[in-house]
Amino acid sequence: MIDGAYAIAGACTGLIVGLTGVGGGALMTPILLLIFGISPQTAVATDLWFAAITKMVAMPVHRRDEGVDWQVVRRLWLGSLPVALAVVVMVAFGSRVGRLDWLTRAVGAVVLVTALGLMLAPWLRSLARTRRIAQPERFKRHQPVWTVAAGALLGLLVALTSVGAGALGTVLLLTLYPLRMTPHKLVATDIAHAIPLALIAGTGYLVAGMVDGSMLISLLCGSVPAVLVGSLLAKRFSARWLQVALALVLLAVAAKTLA
Repeated sequence: MIDGAYAIAGACTGLIVGLTGVGGGALMTPILLLIFGISPQTAVATDLWFAAITKMVAMPVHRRDEGVDWQVVRRLWLGSLPVALAVVVMVAFGSRVGRLDWLTRAVGAVVLVTALGLMLAPWLRSLARTRRIAQPERFKRHQPVWTVAAGALLGLLVALTSVGAGALGTVLLLTLYPLRMTPHKLVATDIAHAIPLALIAGTGYLVAGMVDGSMLISLLCGSVPAVLVGSLLAKRFSARWLQVALALVLLAVAAKTLA
């Protein structure tokens, strides 16, 4: 039976994911923790599959105009997937990684960093653009290594908290590729990277029996149509104001989670 409250939460999150490519884990996990009172490990485990499936639905729309920068995606995967796989193995074999007492606070801390990153994104991109233009050869020479390192960081954060692949990922991409990432390419590239990352990270929790299947279905009933609508509208207006609003909401969520 579909739970209407979960479906509404899924729809709101799915719309934001479709429009901006961010907000999946950063919004859904705190919603499950703070509003629905779900246990941290179940919230993280279920949200990983929610994010993966929701973004799989959005991907064909964003890919339609060849928006994905696959070279960047491959570099991110080199860092993120091995780290996520290591966490998967530990969770699947009963490690306490998935049952840490401080998991809720870890989610709050990552949400806080994500919110600050969204707020400061234009400044960070401007700083990176200046460095890119002033020292083009040096900047380009270090881009691959920095991108793999950024992927590794995202892989760790996503596998532990389900937060970071979208919102924090876009900030890192803007900083690493200030001239290359147009708004549409940024969203499409970030989504392409996040899908296998969430699937791999979620596998360990699934094997460990932490995913709530009925809750996941209810969330997806709301998110699937909403993410399609958001993805179709993504190129028709600037989503910067929505990112700022999302950042303010995330700041409030982080304060509540860390209180």
